Amino acid sequence: MVTQSSFGTCFTLMITLSVLTACSDTGDSSPVADLDSSNNQSMANTDQSAINPFFQESQLYLNYPPFDLIENSHYLPAFEQGMAEQLEELDAIVNQANEPTFENTILPMEVSGQLLSRVSRVFYSLAGAHTNDAIRELEQELAPRLAAHNDKILLNPALYERISFLHERREQLQLDAQSLRLLEQYDVDYVRAGAGLTSDQQEQMRSLNSQVAVLQTQYRQNVLSEVNDLAIVVDSREELTGMNEALIAAAEIEAESRSLSGKFVIPLLNTSGQPSLSSLQNRALRERIHTTSLSRGSRGGTYDNRQILSDVLRLRAERAQLLGYSNHAAFVLEDATAGTVEAVNQRLVELAPPAVANAQVEAADLQQMIEDDGLDFELRAWDWPFYTERLRTARYQFDEGQLQPYFEIDNVLQRGVFFAAEKLFGITFEERFDLPVYQEDVRVFEVFDIGGQTLALFLMDPYARPTKRGGAWMNSYISQNAMMDTIPIVANHLNITEPQSGDPTLLTFDEVTTMFHEFGHALHGMFSDVEYPYFSGTRVPRDFVEYPSQVNEMWATWPEVLENYAIHFETGEQMPRVLLDKVLATEKFNQGFATTEYLAASILDQALHQLSPEEIPSADEMVDFEHRALESAGIALEAVPPRYRSTYFSHIMGGYSAGYYSYIWSEVLDADTVEWFKGNGGLLRENGDHFRETLLSRGGSEDAMALFRNFRGRDAEIAPLLERRGLN
Repeated sequence: MVTQSSFGTCFTLMITLSVLTACSDTGDSSPVADLDSSNNQSMANTDQSAINPFFQESQLYLNYPPFDLIENSHYLPAFEQGMAEQLEELDAIVNQANEPTFENTILPMEVSGQLLSRVSRVFYSLAGAHTNDAIRELEQELAPRLAAHNDKILLNPALYERISFLHERREQLQLDAQSLRLLEQYDVDYVRAGAGLTSDQQEQMRSLNSQVAVLQTQYRQNVLSEVNDLAIVVDSREELTGMNEALIAAAEIEAESRSLSGKFVIPLLNTSGQPSLSSLQNRALRERIHTTSLSRGSRGGTYDNRQILSDVLRLRAERAQLLGYSNHAAFVLEDATAGTVEAVNQRLVELAPPAVANAQVEAADLQQMIEDDGLDFELRAWDWPFYTERLRTARYQFDEGQLQPYFEIDNVLQRGVFFAAEKLFGITFEERFDLPVYQEDVRVFEVFDIGGQTLALFLMDPYARPTKRGGAWMNSYISQNAMMDTIPIVANHLNITEPQSGDPTLLTFDEVTTMFHEFGHALHGMFSDVEYPYFSGTRVPRDFVEYPSQVNEMWATWPEVLENYAIHFETGEQMPRVLLDKVLATEKFNQGFATTEYLAASILDQALHQLSPEEIPSADEMVDFEHRALESAGIALEAVPPRYRSTYFSHIMGGYSAGYYSYIWSEVLDADTVEWFKGNGGLLRENGDHFRETLLSRGGSEDAMALFRNFRGRDAEIAPLLERRGLN
């Protein structure tokens, strides 16, 4: 995601159907052979596998997905068969005569649903990265069916009885630490899903889950449709004065693709602010872009999300109360490192006033620049990026345009992102050209560990396209676990504007930082070294998962790394030291704006999810509710809108509902960790080995904050974050 900070970079965990199937990777064999499906079922699978690639493990290297064989028609049969198989596998667990043991109950549950996991990972990855009408239609059809399947597992009284039996006797089972944690997590998951409710309450829970699943899918699809529908059409090149020539050319190509020859089309990104505002001299066009951006999902018409959002919020609140929680936020935060609504509110309340104060100082500087130009208008949101860039140029004697020639995409990836990982962790990379990809721009790399053995496969999908949702994220096709001896296959997705054919891709500094950030998620997945699928890689609390990726951003400006990748794409010369020093000097520049827009979105997320069902605003009240919530928090600055408004806040329709605060929560750990690296010599192998051994490799196999203490030697301190963001 192209941002002025890492806030809002959207990280996607592996596609989850339930806690049982989310991490069930493919493997050579199941440790519970007696739970296989019947012979008749096996014969049916053999017949199907001849025409449907999902019906057997991929025969490609490391079970890499056979993208070249997959057709839209393969998905639904694989989902249907996968759900049926998993239910049969779980029935076999329930129907066995033997008393529950860890080996005959928890272990087979861990490996159930292999086919379902296989198809879901590919389907939902492409639903985000390279969708089409057939996938979108199937998403809507599958949403209630998968929710119902999920409930058949988590609300299965016989399964829960076996888990509860073991949980009550857990101290006598003589389990190792990771196995004991797995048993305890299963019990927690079932209780939080409603396994302890009455039959009538469980029926109500099923209805709520189905409705939420359908509405969330509609909301997310509307966001993508709205972005494409509201792309800005510009009539003349003159209106684009100030914009980078490569971006103008891309806008011309986009217009041609829409049969608008002679015009220019500027696609919208999913955030409130739009990158083009920093360079366009035409104020009227800037205003049109900005107001159009803010109107998404709330302007009426087919893609309006206000009613959908209102319904989802009410259903989530009802579900939380059914489980005994006062609201959805209380339910979500109990399972996070934050623990409580009060803890999150306190953190946001502490940070908001200094952030707003900094933003107001920045606004005054920008207003003065406007007046110095002899203009008499008041600074508005669509002016902020433009005058900020001018102020940056005046204050530090450089602008974004001077940097971009040094940020050619392949140099940033291989001489920057990969180079830092090589120096810090001793791993190496080799591009593979023999494995199929789902879109021609996707690249595949084999990653080798210190001893030369294969550590992972890594996919890089860099460019924006109409079939791809906005933002930046990581996902896993296969996750590591020793139980099935699997090796990770992980992917990073960005939304960089693709230049004309033959032209170099020159990144903004924000895009560079985003690439390092997302690769931090990838490292978390690749370094996983756990026993069970449940704990693999990034399966950690939401307010902890952004921490390793935010740490990895530090290497984007580490002198040894920056000097290695910041190479002029034409001359091959390194970025001049004087320009490098200017880049480093701007780290606190415009942080009032960046922190305020992020906190505003986080506060809005909490405000929406800390309501009871009766308090949920209607569709017509939604925009007014946003304003009142921000006013009440003292963070309603007209010139600094929230990074996301509620009608295009995709995070809260995914895994970040009541969890968008996670970025700032994780950044406390990140900033403290950066101080540790600096104090211990920086980019050294021994530092990387320590970080990998104590934290990155452990996934969710231990308590998240215990992992941090294992790494740091103490609890985190907030002072480094306050210093970084100028909030002290």
